[in-house]
Amino acid sequence: MRFGLALPQYGFSLAGAAPVGFDTVAWWGRRAEALGFDSIWLSDHLFYSFGRYGADPAPISALEPFTSLAGLAASTSRARLGVLVACVPFRHPAILAKMTATIDVLSGGRFELGVGAGWLEQEFAAFGLPFGSVGERFDALRETLEVLRLLRSDEPIDLGGTNVELRQARLLPRPLHDPLPIWVGGKGGPRLLRLAAELADGWNAVWRLEPTGYAERVAVARALCEEGDRDPATFRLSIGLHALVGETEGDARAIFERGRATFPGGALDGETWESWSADTLSGSPEQAIDRIGAFQALGVEEVVLSPWVLPFAVHEPEIVDAIAERVIGPLAASG
Repeated sequence: MRFGLALPQYGFSLAGAAPVGFDTVAWWGRRAEALGFDSIWLSDHLFYSFGRYGADPAPISALEPFTSLAGLAASTSRARLGVLVACVPFRHPAILAKMTATIDVLSGGRFELGVGAGWLEQEFAAFGLPFGSVGERFDALRETLEVLRLLRSDEPIDLGGTNVELRQARLLPRPLHDPLPIWVGGKGGPRLLRLAAELADGWNAVWRLEPTGYAERVAVARALCEEGDRDPATFRLSIGLHALVGETEGDARAIFERGRATFPGGALDGETWESWSADTLSGSPEQAIDRIGAFQALGVEEVVLSPWVLPFAVHEPEIVDAIAERVIGPLAASG
């Protein structure tokens, strides 16, 4: 099992709601490496908004992931770098492919790409981008995946697609990964899983998952692989989970209560510790290790941890230390 850390990159990512600069992102990237995390991840928004939680919908600052990851390529040395997930309507698929290849070269072959259809309509409208229907965004996701796969080739590529036309296109220099991993991110409905099984290396889902329901979606994905003559063993699985880990379950419960009290719009007011811990990686180190084992048994190869009640936020850094020392460390030592 490998472990990733969702890095702080938003105006809400640190306690006190201070905007996050690249120096903070780079510090956390280096800190994650030092603590033994295998990978570091950013997400992709033009800005964030708490409107979905019934709070003030005003835009919240967000660092752009690809330019930030290019900087992280220079300021880190070991951890893999990735996006969970790139919003495909934001960028021309061929330009996205070129960006990922370049960061892979800059990082010495440490880059991985997650892609998704996008969901925050407010940012599309603000930047003059067509939001379209769910079906239209999934069509864009399919076309992007097709282009990304075609440009893995060493040969010049021609394509006459609906929205993308390539004429003797090649990625030069080539990414160092052969091939560069491509993940599809999403909740795991049948259409998304079919896309992932057909055109991606694997599927990532976040941030609240429990093993039983997840196992059902994995079974669907593997059936879709067989339907498309793909060996299900080649279909990779990763997940992201909120992770509130304390020395004891009582400590973790207290962390949750602090997070719930400050959650925007009071959106967690109806949540209990029992409901929260049921589908997150929260509790004592022993409970966290047991939950990781349940996902590992289903074929999950990596867990990306977000150590707060909001994604890509680190309000209490000691949670990260506890995860590294009491969860990752013992699991690494046990093999």
